[in-house]
Amino acid sequence: MEESVSGFKVRGSWGDVVEHGERITRALRDAGVESDAFEEWDEWRPKSHERLSKDVSEKTAVQASVAEGEGEKAGKGPDEDLQTAGERLSESYERVEEGDSDGAVERWSESLGYVARAADSAGRRALRRVENTVYQRVMTQLAPYYFDNELVSANIQKSARGDDEVTFIFEVNINDDDLKDEVSDRLAAFDDEVTRWHVDTPKETETAEAAEGVEPPESEERSRSTTN
Repeated sequence: MEESVSGFKVRGSWGDVVEHGERITRALRDAGVESDAFEEWDEWRPKSHERLSKDVSEKTAVQASVAEGEGEKAGKGPDEDLQTAGERLSESYERVEEGDSDGAVERWSESLGYVARAADSAGRRALRRVENTVYQRVMTQLAPYYFDNELVSANIQKSARGDDEVTFIFEVNINDDDLKDEVSDRLAAFDDEVTRWHVDTPKETETAEAAEGVEPPESEERSRSTTN
């Protein structure tokens, strides 16, 4: 592992990448980090059974997508908001007929708010579809797979050496300097105390196979079950 001002970097096989992510996750957890940002990182980091071009690509596209608007946070779709807008507009007309001008203006204003929220939700959904397609089909061919929130910034790149051996470069930065120092100390302690890191997810695949889409070999137990 290389450590610099830009983060903690490892070069190697898919197994090395997975191990690097697990070590940093364990260091953050041991440092007492508990937050939504930590859970987002833990979900995104590469796993031993995943493939870079499929699983990590999909998770990156989701993580990079436009945030939810107010309507989506409220669990309302554009059609529902438009229906509510129509109801508020009808109530506004009723208030006018009753001579309640203040109530009419209030309902009219609410109607406009729901229309705007519906348009916002529809726009965000359309943009996400474009983002997802563009990101997975285009951007990952030009730029590394990346993750970024207030806790962690990370990126993965795949490269091939002259002998066609596939290698990966995985760099992770902790955005808080004090926490980064603590993580650095814990990573050093892992190296001192643990002779061989055991990944959290059981491995039944060769690391390059998992990353590049080759079907994993059957385990001995699974092999026995299919022959009975």
